[in-house]
Amino acid sequence: MIEAVGLTKRYGAKTAVYNLSFQVRPGAVTGFLGPNGSGKSTTMRMILGLDEPTAGHVTVGGYPFRRLPNAPRQVGALLDAKAVHGGRSARQHLLCLAQLSGIPERRVDEVLGVVGLQNVARKRSKGFSLGMGQRLGIAAALLGDPQVLLFDEPVNGLDPEGILWVRNLMKQLAAEGRTVFVSSHLMSEMALTADHLIVIGRGQLLADMSVRDFISYNSADFARVRVPDGEQQQREKLTTVLSEAGGQVLPETDGALRVTGLPLPRISDLAHGADVRLWELSPHQASLEEAYMRMTQGAVDYRSTADQRAGLQQQVPGGMPGMPGQPFGMPAGQPAVAPLPPGAFTAPPPPHAGAPVPGQQPNPYAAAPGPYGPGAQPGAGAPVLPGQGPSPSPSPAAPLAQSAPPAPPAAPADLNKRDSEDAR
Repeated sequence: MIEAVGLTKRYGAKTAVYNLSFQVRPGAVTGFLGPNGSGKSTTMRMILGLDEPTAGHVTVGGYPFRRLPNAPRQVGALLDAKAVHGGRSARQHLLCLAQLSGIPERRVDEVLGVVGLQNVARKRSKGFSLGMGQRLGIAAALLGDPQVLLFDEPVNGLDPEGILWVRNLMKQLAAEGRTVFVSSHLMSEMALTADHLIVIGRGQLLADMSVRDFISYNSADFARVRVPDGEQQQREKLTTVLSEAGGQVLPETDGALRVTGLPLPRISDLAHGADVRLWELSPHQASLEEAYMRMTQGAVDYRSTADQRAGLQQQVPGGMPGMPGQPFGMPAGQPAVAPLPPGAFTAPPPPHAGAPVPGQQPNPYAAAPGPYGPGAQPGAGAPVLPGQGPSPSPSPAAPLAQSAPPAPPAAPADLNKRDSEDAR
């Protein structure tokens, strides 16, 4: 059993955990819930002796963790699945832990089979996926066959089959009489796995009760009632009857009625006595997620705001891309380039292939292999430099073999030696 009494932890001016007291009993899966920054990881680290409490104390089996004889044989934990040397294989990692704790080598192969890593046991852990790392961490926690187990986000990165396996493993370990303490943010998974809940917010205890009681205390159960569609008089008649009997009736957006304060058999009897035909009469109980959100809504430190997108739809100079096929900030359906009016200036036709361009320097890359080499004709696949026209070429009447290569441009006097070599 894990027992915390007045547990407090401060980091300078920051109080991570304050006066926290609870018990984690064997034979049940206890979920540990709370928003980000509520102190869950700090509490688990104090349980395992990794952090020293500022005040209070926590014991495992009646002893502080650091005083437990051969603690790895009594307590198994998964806090960080990445806390593995990437150069070691899965088997080497577990074998090292086993030898430090006096655990026989055959146990390493047993837990590798339990977590499903027997086929990759000799592969280096740095190549493991997140889910495989989680399985290796669970194997390390099970290595000493301990009676107390702590898991921090054990299903992180696992596929649906792996999540189901972890859920069944937790239940099996609890059924064997072990103490199982699980921290998670997945409310749907906790609703299927946990028997008891400990909820904290901003380092303080908010709830310590069973899952069923937690949902019941933090949600309002109601009944959904529906009459045949289009029978407005029947709906109004039923509303009047239920209200007179002490029920609270609220309309739903889909046409049904939400009734609180009356049990389902009473609602059925009242409808029958008023000669109102019902199409639906069903109970509604809030989920664990709804109850959790209602409980912790005042203990959340990080809240998102609406994205105003201020100024993002305005035209930005430079033509930044926006919608596919549309300039950034331009309304949909508007052409990207407006057509020129009649008589407007149009670009002149390209110069003749053999005519030199006034002011054009010879192509310094004419001797390069490939499309820039000798014999490459403008317009026949040779790239054109930005801001330049086609490179000059010999007259079509002259044979290509007899044409002399163009002389390189003279280097200016202020170029250094390296620039002169590049110019040549």
